[in-house]
Amino acid sequence: MTVHIGAKPGEIAETILMPGDPLRAKWAAETFLTNAKCVNEVRGMLGFTGEYKGNRVTIHGSGMGMPSLSIYANELIRDYGAKNLIRIGSAGAMQEHVRIRDIVIAMTSSTLSTPSRGFFKELSFAPCADFGLLRAAVASAESRDIRTHVGGIYSSDVFYDERPDLNEQMTRHGILAVEMEAAELYTVAARYGCKALAVLTISDHLITGDALPSEDREKSFGDMVEIALEAAFD
Repeated sequence: MTVHIGAKPGEIAETILMPGDPLRAKWAAETFLTNAKCVNEVRGMLGFTGEYKGNRVTIHGSGMGMPSLSIYANELIRDYGAKNLIRIGSAGAMQEHVRIRDIVIAMTSSTLSTPSRGFFKELSFAPCADFGLLRAAVASAESRDIRTHVGGIYSSDVFYDERPDLNEQMTRHGILAVEMEAAELYTVAARYGCKALAVLTISDHLITGDALPSEDREKSFGDMVEIALEAAFD
């Protein structure tokens, strides 16, 4: 048990999927896992452990933004022995060829700041995914004939952005999508020698203004969860 996670020793698996929304963690566990058991509900941040095709896995919420994710990633790795952490979540497209419902698999994640910034002082650390997880996720997506993009994303530390000039530079430099957690996840995982990946569903488009209808979100997010699970146990 930690300050933010009430799970008992042995109740957290080495492989963890981390959606931002705790209710999405509940939905994913009930939909994709067998024998799923709630192992955490401290502060309403739900976590569930069960099995996927005979493999033990935990699906645990991270909250919104890098500071919240940093708390859970640190405790899951340091205190519960997590080895593989995969963020599953939504993102906003920043390139015209990236469409609503597409999957983005983040090779790298650029950012202005993360909670880990103080570790590096003047160094500009480049957070990146684990190649083995990334390769397995791409293979899983391709086997399902799902439109998938692999490349750099941008982890923002604000939701209500007032920097159109920065967004223009992200687009200019090929950034595929924006979200709010992956850069810190990749950094924390690197610090502890763990594996990390972000598999994202495009729910909104910053250029066209399109958005995924609420009635379609469950199926699209389901594709993302399956890709992540298959990648974890490739």
